[in-house]
Order: sequence, then C-alpha cells, then structure tokens
Amino acid sequence: MRVVWCVVLATAATISLGGTASAETPGIVVANGVTQPVFGYGDAIRERVFVDSPYDSDVDGKLDIIAVDIMRPAASDRGLKVPVIMDPSPYYSTLGRGNESELKVDADGDGLLDRWPLFYDNYFVPRGYAVVLMDMIGTNKSTGCPTIHEESDNLSPKVVIDWLNARATARDKTGREVVAGWHNGKTGLIGKSYDGTLANGTAASGVQGLTTIVPISAISSYYDYTRSNGVIQRGDNYLASLANTITNPDRRNHCAPVRDRLSANDGDESGDYTPFWHVRDYNRDVGKVRASVFVVHGLNDENVRPDHFSKWWYGLAQNNVPRKLWLSQTGHIDPFDFRRGAWVDEIHKWFDYWLQGVDNGIMREPMVDIERAADVWETANDWPLPGSRPTPLWLSPSGTLSVWPNPPSAPALSFRDDPLQRETTMIGNESAIQPNRLAYLSAPLTTPLHISGTPRINLQASVNDVDTNFGAILVDYGPAERVQRTGDGVVTGTKEDCWGETAVWGGYTEEACYREVFKRVAVTDREVVTKGIVDGLNINDYSRPTPLVRGRQYEVGFPLLPEDYVFPAGHRVGVIIVGSYRDYGSQADQNRATITISPRRSLIELPIVGGQAAAARAGLK
Repeated sequence: MRVVWCVVLATAATISLGGTASAETPGIVVANGVTQPVFGYGDAIRERVFVDSPYDSDVDGKLDIIAVDIMRPAASDRGLKVPVIMDPSPYYSTLGRGNESELKVDADGDGLLDRWPLFYDNYFVPRGYAVVLMDMIGTNKSTGCPTIHEESDNLSPKVVIDWLNARATARDKTGREVVAGWHNGKTGLIGKSYDGTLANGTAASGVQGLTTIVPISAISSYYDYTRSNGVIQRGDNYLASLANTITNPDRRNHCAPVRDRLSANDGDESGDYTPFWHVRDYNRDVGKVRASVFVVHGLNDENVRPDHFSKWWYGLAQNNVPRKLWLSQTGHIDPFDFRRGAWVDEIHKWFDYWLQGVDNGIMREPMVDIERAADVWETANDWPLPGSRPTPLWLSPSGTLSVWPNPPSAPALSFRDDPLQRETTMIGNESAIQPNRLAYLSAPLTTPLHISGTPRINLQASVNDVDTNFGAILVDYGPAERVQRTGDGVVTGTKEDCWGETAVWGGYTEEACYREVFKRVAVTDREVVTKGIVDGLNINDYSRPTPLVRGRQYEVGFPLLPEDYVFPAGHRVGVIIVGSYRDYGSQADQNRATITISPRRSLIELPIVGGQAAAARAGLK
C-alpha cells in the first residue's frame, strides 16, 4: 500500500474542532476498491458538541440544544478532511442500540464517550471517517422533549448537518463556539427503526450536505405505522407512550404537556388520516430527496411492516434517486445480525463510494438482494422484479382461485365478522367451511409461482351494518423449511466475532465484538405470505369516514403488504377473507357484521413474475 499525501493551504479565521492544517495533509489509502485502516483508533479524537437548533419543542421559551458525540481520526487535526457517518437516535440512554442494547457510557465523567454503541466507530474511524452519534432532541444530553416525528424530531439531524456545513452554530461544554473544519462536506445517515426513520425524514427535507442514507427497518409514514387503511393498529395514546419511554426520567414531568398534546391530536377515536400525520409522512416529500438511499428491510417485519420500504422505494424510483435494496426473511433485525460479513463489506463499499468518492463499482452491481430461504440470497436488477405483472385471480364461489372471471350467475357467499378470531383459526382447516371466514384455494401448483411487488384485493361486498373491517390473507399451503416469525426469525449465540479496532478510555475497553446471530428455522405446513386490512368507513377516503349503507354493494379495494415470494411446485395458493383481524394488530370492529361477497368482481391481483403466462404454467385455471 502507498500512503497518498496532498498539499493544502489553510487559514484559521475561527476556532475549529479540526485545528489547522499542516503543510502536508494525510490522505486515505484505497486497496481492492475500499479504504484501508491506516489511521489510528486509540488516538482518535473524541468530542462532544452542543448544536443550536431553531426549535422549542417543550415550549419553555428556550431553543433546544442538540448534543452530538464525535469521533474522528487524529489526522483530521493535521488537515485530513473526513466525511461523517451519523446515527441519530432517541435511544442512547434508554433502550440502547443493536442486538445487545448498547448505551452510551461516559465511564470517567469527563464529558466524553468511552463506550460507543455499534461497530461504526471501531471500523470506520481507522478508515478515514468521522462517526457522529446524535441524541435526538428531548433525549439523553439534548434538551427539549420528544414529539414523535414532528419537525423537531425529524430535522434534528438536518440541524447537525447544517452545523457540519457552517450553516448553524455549536459550542463545546465551556461555551466556546466551534466549527467542523475537519469535515469534507459529505454526510451519510444510518440507523435502524426510529434512527432510520430520522434518516428518511431528514432526506425528505432535501438538506444540502446529506449525501446518502441507509434506513434499516425504517418508517416512511407514521400513519401507516399506527394505522392501516383507516384501522388502528397502535392506539391507546401510543405516540405519547413512546415519547414517555424515550424521555429521560428526570425530564418526564417537564415533558408531560407535550405528551398530552400528542394524545389530544393523534385521532385514536377514528383512525383517519388527518393533518396531524402529514408531517410524519415522508412519502409526501420523497420528491425532495437528493441523497442516495440504501434500503434494508425484513419481509417478515411485524414491527415496521414492509409497506414502509415499498411505498418509499416506489417514490424513490419515480424520482430517479440512486438506490439499493436488501430484503431479508427476518423480522425487525439489523443486517449486521442477519448477514454480518456481507453487510460490513457492502456498507463499507457504499460509504466509500458516496462519501469518499472511491469508484469501486458498487453502483454497477445488481440493485437488489433478496433472501429466498435462510441464508440463501439472490440478486435482481430492480424491485419489483422485471417481468412482474398484476395478474387477477378471481375468488370463485366453489372455494377456488381462477384466472377466469366468475359468471354473472355465480352465487354470493356470506360470513360473520368475529373480532375474537385468531389468525391460526382463520388459515387453519383450509378446505372446511367456517362461519367467520371465506377460503379460496388453488390446485397444487405444477411449477413454482413467483410474486414480486404489492398484491391487491378487490371485493364486491355488502354488509348488514353501518361499519365493519375487511381483511385478507395470502397463504402458502405446503410443507417447507421456513424462517420463523418467533424472535424475528433469529437466535443469538454465545460466540463473538469482532469488526473493528479496540481502545481503552476512562478505564473502559471499547471494542466491536458481538455475539453471532443465527436464523431460526423449522419445517411448517403453511406460511402467511402477506396480509392486509381496511376500515369499511374508509374504503373511499382514509382521511374522512363515511358510514356504510346496509345492503348496498361496495367496491372494496385495498393493498396487501408487499412481498417477494416463490410458491413451490406442489403447494397451493390460498386466499382467506375475514372481517376484523386482531392478530394483524388492528383494532377489531365490534359490530360483528355479516359480510356478503359477490363473486362477479371479487378477486386478488397478484404481482406474478411472468404474468398470466406464468400463472397458466403453474396450473392456475
């Protein structure tokens, strides 16, 4: 390897965290398309700064201050300009980060972090990056109160990016103003769940200086997280409860009025899409995204369901945003814990390309990686897969699925909503007539059937009440070894492996060694492939309820969760139609209405790779 040096000229007009540049400035070293660990870790510079925000989230008359912990190579005090990898989070003092729930720790009380959650600092600082762990407004060392993805939450990272690019002010613990003279102008945001949601929200602001984001299991619309097509999934003042969880205990009484406001405006009484949710819906502003996006999501994520990645992804595609996608068979799991070695390699190349300008070919790789079975991965050039076409399968009164429309004389079928019915009952005994569901089954498939995209249900239905819910489940009937939903599909082992360098600060050994994680698999007779629900009051408009008219025929259409799934040959495709769906996490309708399905225009539209021809080859008739 050859160390590259470049000559720079610099003057110091203000006090800078980066110091002043020397006559000869160190540079990164690249080998095999990636940056090499040529900078120290034990001598890395650690800092904490407090960035002035324009927000007063707790309405106390004082603008909120955002605390950020920074680690950067010592060479950045000798003129090395480094990019930033930032993980903004509300969890650094409460729930922790990563599979092992790591918290920030200042072991010796000097105001500098000794324990840095996750592996980013250990791995990337020696390769010429600064790592920034940001306390979201209202959490840990930042002031204010959490507002659960109002502007002060969403744009906390934007304020820090503005400071990195000399558009905002910050101070150290002594009150001295500081600037990031060491920054190269490029920032990447990364994070799982709430952290990744902050990345999405910041990207949707279009802030200059945000070069890339890596949202992992992230929310793209908080309405879709707490509601589903008008049906409440998370009620009982969920936002206020979450705000209480992430607020420091000594600040919870102070922040009670903010939580009260959240509860008063969240619309738990209706589940409708109101202006309260607009600021929490980043899909509305996806056209403002200027950063590249590397999306990672579990297809079996029951916490942040897959419609969050799909709606965001569709919007990114429409706006030609440079992007990449990994889809796993797990639930709410970080790729570090479902594909560790490959993930570290890939995210290293991604950041090197977008933040260091290393042309390593990553954007010429296939755009999409999909886990087909436990630890079996395939690649594709896009998602949904090229060749995927919406293909209607009609719901026949005989209890079958057909590529041919039902005749006008086909009889209607009825069932009674049971708000207490469990999913196992809904999908069990699939060939039997049951009073609280309708089941439709294909013949055993003669060839595999691949779906890729977002299925959709269309029902011609009437009810004997003014309200009900409608639910649908797509099921694979047939034995196979599958990744299990229990524990999000993984189990944590006892052996550790290490992914970065080690140092001792404040008597604390900071290392990047983590327990290995394995897929949880079992042979099962069936698999819920995807599902969906809608409130009968919102079949035409999620923002405004309209009572149903008893006996009137309605066209009820709603999407199921997106999927990429292959039904094996010999298995049967099943479609289950229900009313309330308590195991979806929805608020059951208590009317116990009788729902009548007319087969004339009742069908499921599957995004089949190969379309109608593939359906015919698989034996769907």
